[in-house]
Amino acid sequence: MAITGDGRAAEEALPFHSGAAANRTPAQVAAVSGDRETQTIGYRGPTACAAAGITYRQLDYWARTGLVEPSVRPAYGSGTQRLYSFRDVVVLKIVKRLLDTGVSLQNIRTAVQHLRTRELADLTRMTLMSDGATVYECTSPDQVVNLLQGGQGVFGIAVGVVWRDVENALSQLHGERVDTGETLIGKNPHDELARRRNRAV
Repeated sequence: MAITGDGRAAEEALPFHSGAAANRTPAQVAAVSGDRETQTIGYRGPTACAAAGITYRQLDYWARTGLVEPSVRPAYGSGTQRLYSFRDVVVLKIVKRLLDTGVSLQNIRTAVQHLRTRELADLTRMTLMSDGATVYECTSPDQVVNLLQGGQGVFGIAVGVVWRDVENALSQLHGERVDTGETLIGKNPHDELARRRNRAV
């Protein structure tokens, strides 16, 4: 599926398989419930920057312009700390990679809005392809091959790989419980999700 500048899916470029959500594995179902659970844990700006590989200046600019805003807790003014969710940090890293490969900010903004509409389990099997002008969503190897053969795909970002990179980085960093403010050292909110995933296989 092509993610166009107006936010519509260009289905003629790559068919969108609307039935994919109905065929989730138990691990993917667990990932969706895990997404809800991780909203109780947030990551402060410096931690999000370290895990996503961006500068604090980039993080602040993207938050102020609405490109990637913290979904756990926004900044309400002086003295409040933004808190980013695991999903937010994954999106931050994807934005960085898209910028590094020359995709326009307008197309990145559209891609981010599209990623926000997808359930967490869908992201793990998604590949974002781009020819520099348009960003395409691929959920199967055949779709990637079709894009490459059509000359539309110049580079790709496997979202599942980004997910694992962020997961590994955050497992070495500090998180914060939203309800108590307790600092969690080296606490990865997806540890329990990983255990469930292993049990489901």
